[in-house]
Amino acid sequence: MFLLNTLMKQNLPRIQSLALLLSALALPIQDGRAADQPQWGQAWTRNMVSAERNLIDSFDPETGRNVKWAIPLGTETHSTPVIASGRVFIGTNNETPRDSRHQGDRGVFMCLDEQDGHLLWQLVVPKREEDPYHDWPKTGISSPATVEGDRVYLVSNRGEVVCLDIHGMANGNDGPYQDEGRHMTPPGEPAMMPGSLDADILWILDLTRTAGIWSHDAAHSSILIDGSRLYLNSGTGVDNTHIVIRTPDAPSLVVVDKYTGALLARDREQIAPTIFHCTWSSPALATFGSKKTIVFAGGNGVVYGFQALSQSLEKPSPDQPQTDLQSLTKLWQFDPDPEAPKTEVHKFNRNRREGPSNIYGMPVVDGDRIYVAGGGDIFWGKNEAWIKCIQITGSGDTSSASEIWSFPLGKHVLSTPALHEGMLFIADCERQLHCLDAKTGKPYWTQAIKGDVWASPYVADGKVYLGTRSGEFTIMAASKTKHLLSQLNLIHPISATATAANGVLYVATMNQLFALQPAH
Repeated sequence: MFLLNTLMKQNLPRIQSLALLLSALALPIQDGRAADQPQWGQAWTRNMVSAERNLIDSFDPETGRNVKWAIPLGTETHSTPVIASGRVFIGTNNETPRDSRHQGDRGVFMCLDEQDGHLLWQLVVPKREEDPYHDWPKTGISSPATVEGDRVYLVSNRGEVVCLDIHGMANGNDGPYQDEGRHMTPPGEPAMMPGSLDADILWILDLTRTAGIWSHDAAHSSILIDGSRLYLNSGTGVDNTHIVIRTPDAPSLVVVDKYTGALLARDREQIAPTIFHCTWSSPALATFGSKKTIVFAGGNGVVYGFQALSQSLEKPSPDQPQTDLQSLTKLWQFDPDPEAPKTEVHKFNRNRREGPSNIYGMPVVDGDRIYVAGGGDIFWGKNEAWIKCIQITGSGDTSSASEIWSFPLGKHVLSTPALHEGMLFIADCERQLHCLDAKTGKPYWTQAIKGDVWASPYVADGKVYLGTRSGEFTIMAASKTKHLLSQLNLIHPISATATAANGVLYVATMNQLFALQPAH
């Protein structure tokens, strides 16, 4: 027994790595469970679908029917839950403190036990103080996490890319970064001492200082992993006047080394001067022809294809100037709204009839096709929205993008589409959920819903799940024939997309997280 224990201790890291690998490769098993959901949407393609089965088609928070557990969050939760390695990750604010040491407005990122929802650890981040428009009050941490192995990648409310130990401080303070106490303490106050319920930051990259961005309202970025590279939208945008671009040379798309946090590359397409509001769309990855391509929608409403970096790119030193960073190579670009204004775009801030387009949701890739929804900005733009299907032809320098079809949406759209068995689901702020033919764009049906939609439709187990800003949660059959399964008023607004993992559906309102599972 002593020999066995010794061998187990010596090989524990290998055993844990093997277990994580097997978990990541797990196929659906007899009880209908699929696997973890370690990022927002499907890896690379960004499609809002899941292979989960045997999920709920209704639930009742008051009686507890089909509710596995429910926990309170803050008062604003815009972060979609992510599930990996027995843990649930979600961002919120600090209006309901879990640690009495942290009082006042903060960004909070929680790691919860998947079985019962109790807090394992949390990342607490003080607000930026220069200007409320950098880090809007009480917005919290809005970005969803991306988890790989024992590493959690996230963009904080301060516009920082952080790499966290999935175990928190429970296994000690690992990694080169050792100043967690200072990081979680507001400026001018004595640094706190990290405890067992605090996050363990392995490395941190401040995009404001390093990449020269200008944050606006709230960072919202879902990090894309390709080998040793992290791809993410920078979050740069307008200033507090909503007219001026203070950092016109700022990147919109950046690449970071996932092991060290070094900034590796950026776009140089001069997107920033024509950003209408901010850069909130996260990138997807695809292979068109022979080129591995990063598909990215800029804050100027244009969709770009950039060549993915080689995995052998030499790492820059931490103090290397931004001007020496590698530039991403553009392969193609597509403007879904070519008739819109391209200069002096902020003259149209209060014009609801005409103006530039913006893209909030992510582009979804299927083969040589890309589905993307956009239109006038919800706060400042025209009352026009659309979803388009784009086809990429050729490869490398000869590749091009062309429109296959376009479908008009009502007013504004923030959703990422969900593609399932030839059907495309998309929701808009005219309070409608649409089911379209993915090949032609022709509508199968439209369902009226109560409230604007900031979340994305999520398809799993033959069902479409969608929450609205009025607190209504709708479950439809994912079929070409309209079939409403249930609608429930959860009272509080819903910004986050529903998520399914390991036989459980997760639904977050602004102030509560539900783990839902059919009663046995």
